[in-house]
Amino acid sequence: MNWYALLALAAVAVVALLHVWIFVLESFLWTKPFGRRVFGTTVEQAETSKVLALNQGFYNLFLAAGLIWGIVADRCAFEIKMFFLVCVIVAGIVGGITAKRSILIVQALPALIALLLVFFTLR
Repeated sequence: MNWYALLALAAVAVVALLHVWIFVLESFLWTKPFGRRVFGTTVEQAETSKVLALNQGFYNLFLAAGLIWGIVADRCAFEIKMFFLVCVIVAGIVGGITAKRSILIVQALPALIALLLVFFTLR
């Protein structure tokens, strides 16, 4: 494996780890002071939305699982990584438009970089 392919793999791993961290934030730390500070919510907002955040956290975990699958897969690894990276990018764009603009930088941009690196490893 050349250095460029390793860089692409590392970028995918970073995006996967980011989504595991988002899962932890949304599923376990949502109502805690740290989680409320990260998401800018009040105690009341966090309490009333914690079930939605838990659900959202699991969606992020599933994205991470798909990316990890793409990293370890023998067959169709390129397609798996591309699919899940596109999913992350779309989720990041939707989140950036509907929730918080910083999601575009934190979620969509790393996935876009990883997608480009993965794409060009094949070319």
